[in-house]
Amino acid sequence: MLKTRTGITLGAGVLATLVIVPFALHASTTSVPANAQQPHASSAKRASAAKGHLVLYSAQGYDAAMAAAFQKKTGIQVSLVDDSTGNIVARMEAERTNPHWDIAWFDGDSTMQSLANQGMLLKGFTPSDMSNYTPLGHSLLPKDHAYFPASVTAAAAIAYNTKYLSPKQAPTSWNDLLSPRFKGQVAMNDPSISGPTYPFVAGIMQQRGVKGGEAYFKALKANGLKVFPTNGVTLNALLTGQVKVIMIQDSALTKAKASGEPIRIVYPSTGVAMLPGVMAIDKNAPDMAAAKAFVQFVLSPQGQKIMLNPANGGGDSYFNPIIKGLKPDPQRQQAGIHWVRVNPVRAAATENQIKTWFHDNIVQ
Repeated sequence: MLKTRTGITLGAGVLATLVIVPFALHASTTSVPANAQQPHASSAKRASAAKGHLVLYSAQGYDAAMAAAFQKKTGIQVSLVDDSTGNIVARMEAERTNPHWDIAWFDGDSTMQSLANQGMLLKGFTPSDMSNYTPLGHSLLPKDHAYFPASVTAAAAIAYNTKYLSPKQAPTSWNDLLSPRFKGQVAMNDPSISGPTYPFVAGIMQQRGVKGGEAYFKALKANGLKVFPTNGVTLNALLTGQVKVIMIQDSALTKAKASGEPIRIVYPSTGVAMLPGVMAIDKNAPDMAAAKAFVQFVLSPQGQKIMLNPANGGGDSYFNPIIKGLKPDPQRQQAGIHWVRVNPVRAAATENQIKTWFHDNIVQ
């Protein structure tokens, strides 16, 4: 049995064909698990040529389950590189002139738009099942089809530990976190590492203006803000009492709450940044046909049902579907959320600048 970064367990039968590649900037994507039976080389080449080989770079919790299901359905071998969004993007940029990937899949359309602006992504492809999109799904699709939305969550909501705060003591707005009573008790992720966090930061700056957004985060830092790498680390800080309040992606919070953890989720009335989970095809994808087939599989009801199963995706499965006929997990809050659409083109244009500013002024 193998546990991926997101805790998905794959059976030995799947391991015999599905290649899970540990992340390393220059790692090969052709590794075969030690317990897999290796076919005769000529047979392997014939099978690869006949059915294809998809290389998937992903930061999604359900990626292993989706890769296995796609491989079973199509016969196309899948090599999966699973890591945080920041590391995935770093790898993509390092391979700019010699890409080894076919599909990239993570949360954050502004980051994907930035890669499109650099000319790295295929444009103009129209999946056969585009009609499956809801009106919201269509609204999140760029006109040039450089990437495809597959899910929606909130880039960040507020959560507090009910062991330490009562509802009357808990924050209800972003500005409440600046109160002296929360000094040293608030945490969030690093936007340079965590895919969901940059859209959250960009959303604050979109609503308040750049100067107003910078002033807000500086005030948080002055009040003792703690910055951790990713959702898991930040959530653990809340559950262990290291802090009393956190701001992270709401799907991770929903999963923790559904698991019985002592947390409550707050959606500030001023709004939360909408976070589309998006996938894109490399413009020079080694296996273009396999990449296009995978996009269509993800957008199908069959693919979406796999994604929506928490047994497959953990916290990442608690998303709002943007494919017709599907409903979110009942654990996920639907009413009372004011969604803020972060402009991906504007956010992409300022991504490096904002991340650098945040690192230099907030993280350090």
